[in-house]
Amino acid sequence: MASLVSLDPLGVHSPRLKAARRLTKRAFRQRERAFLAEGPQAVAEGIPVHVVSGEMMVELAQTVTPQGLLAVCGFLDVPLAAAVTPAPRLAVLLANVRDPGNAGTVLRTADAAGAQAVVFADASVDPYNGKCVRASAGSLFHVPVVAGARLHDAAAALRQAGLRIIAADGRAGRTLDDPDVRARLDEPTAWLFGNEAWGLPADLVALADEAVAVPIYGQAESLNLAAAAAVCLYASARAQRVHSEGGKRRGQAGT
Repeated sequence: MASLVSLDPLGVHSPRLKAARRLTKRAFRQRERAFLAEGPQAVAEGIPVHVVSGEMMVELAQTVTPQGLLAVCGFLDVPLAAAVTPAPRLAVLLANVRDPGNAGTVLRTADAAGAQAVVFADASVDPYNGKCVRASAGSLFHVPVVAGARLHDAAAALRQAGLRIIAADGRAGRTLDDPDVRARLDEPTAWLFGNEAWGLPADLVALADEAVAVPIYGQAESLNLAAAAAVCLYASARAQRVHSEGGKRRGQAGT
């Protein structure tokens, strides 16, 4: 990984800058298997630094107010088989999630909740999209990410690894408050989240072991994707932690 800092100008025709500029396009990111990460949270210390002009930083950063620090990073995604070996206890499946800000925020939330895998499936956004990288706030570097997997294949692999797949679906008949749902949240789980606008169609919900809605107590029609993902992931994370801590206490009592 090499970083670019906006201080004194490096020649605008520099091969290094030309190569970095190309990474603002998905086709070139795929070809080079490299992407741009902006800001101090995403850029690690102790790496080669090259200074560029403010104008060049604006062009590369693709933000209204660049933070003045940007890195060229190699791709981080892993094969589907690697993401389920060893089997995660908490994972995320993104099906046709198109908005990079939403996808990056879900990735960040998954990291905070302790998830061990995030799968960008089917027509979901490129996880290396600049806005997605920024919204992940560095979590792209923490959680194993699978890019471009077929949803059917990902669901099959996670189920084979012992995870239950729960579809987050606002039309589901049961909510997270349902006692039967809550009783199983401590099990290894993969949460399936759908498109921001139309959610999960019936054929994708059918891939899950069950569908669950986030309860709405007020007058709001629904929650947006990122908020719903946070509620679902923390419900599972909390249940798993309570189960794990209870098991440790029982083990200590028996010694």
